[in-house]
Amino acid sequence: MRFLFMTGGGSAPIHASVPLAWAARTAGHEVIMAAPQENLDLIVGLGLPAAPVTRLGMGDAMLKDREGNWLPMPTGEDDEMDFAGRGFARLAAASYEGAAKLVEAWRPDVVIGGEYTLVAPLIAHRFGLPLVSHTWAIYDRTDVDWQGATDELRPELSRFGLEQVPAWDLFVDITPPSVRPAHAEPAQPMRWTPGNSQVPLEPWMYTKGDRPRVVLTSGSRSMFVPNLGVDFFRPLLQTPLLSSGEVEVIAATSEAVAAHLREEFPGLKAGYVPLDVVAPTADAVVHHGGGVTVMTLLNAGTPQVVLPEIKYSAIPLRPVDEFGASITLPSHREPPEEVAAAISKILENPSYAGRAAKLAEEIAGMPAPAEVVKKIEALV
Repeated sequence: MRFLFMTGGGSAPIHASVPLAWAARTAGHEVIMAAPQENLDLIVGLGLPAAPVTRLGMGDAMLKDREGNWLPMPTGEDDEMDFAGRGFARLAAASYEGAAKLVEAWRPDVVIGGEYTLVAPLIAHRFGLPLVSHTWAIYDRTDVDWQGATDELRPELSRFGLEQVPAWDLFVDITPPSVRPAHAEPAQPMRWTPGNSQVPLEPWMYTKGDRPRVVLTSGSRSMFVPNLGVDFFRPLLQTPLLSSGEVEVIAATSEAVAAHLREEFPGLKAGYVPLDVVAPTADAVVHHGGGVTVMTLLNAGTPQVVLPEIKYSAIPLRPVDEFGASITLPSHREPPEEVAAAISKILENPSYAGRAAKLAEEIAGMPAPAEVVKKIEALV
């Protein structure tokens, strides 16, 4: 069979799609991943065939309207959710014609897309193909962001006489059962597995010394969000907890940010570190709230301190906090001493590691991507 994966909208949806795409290839199916031009190098670097469907990048899709005018930035949680939903919808609208040409030429048997890769349901509807939708992080869909996306797609939906985004035939969710919201729609569960980029490893990345290890990361966003660059790391590295030498600190970030940090903090381990490799060696990880980062840490059984870069990133973390595997602070602008206090709480209280380990066990017991491929085969 031919499996068409539609992805993009930043690197996280791609990393989350890769394990299922590779499972389909391993099962003998043909696979193409369709994505915005800006994501092709990442996909190809992960060993998968990639086809471009639009030159519009995620930044412009989020920050500008369809005419290219800058949009006012949202201020509240609901505003952020509406803003994000509309941004993903604009990316879908820009991707539609390119995706349609790809389908006409390649003739796939099934379309698979992330929950907010909204070009996937449009294409599946037009060509009468089965649609598989999947989450790429903890389930966090709300009426606000989904309605915002639907409103933004009115021109495309009206083209097909539709009032709503077409429904999927199979919904796949990677959320561990204990932290899945009660309102979440029924889904085929799937075990989350890492799909991130790798680098040649050094021993310190996969082995731990005799000191508590704390990892700081702001994910891939550090490359284009100034607040998640050097200024995210510096105040934390200056706290007594992380500067005393009693705790081993790793700053997992882009090389551009790492170069500044190494100059300012000699001896600091800083640079691109595959989080799936280093996470099992960490006693706590401090990060910005990215969905794939959260799932990487849940999978590794690592407690986390979350400093949300955007308010709505905190929504899916609330059940994890309640479960006792994380501490989420109001934002990434919290006083460094409060962040240090949260880190100390996790290091001093073994219950956080215990609860994180339980979630990792849950994830390990969920159906593997290979099993989900069989469900898709049956659907087709």
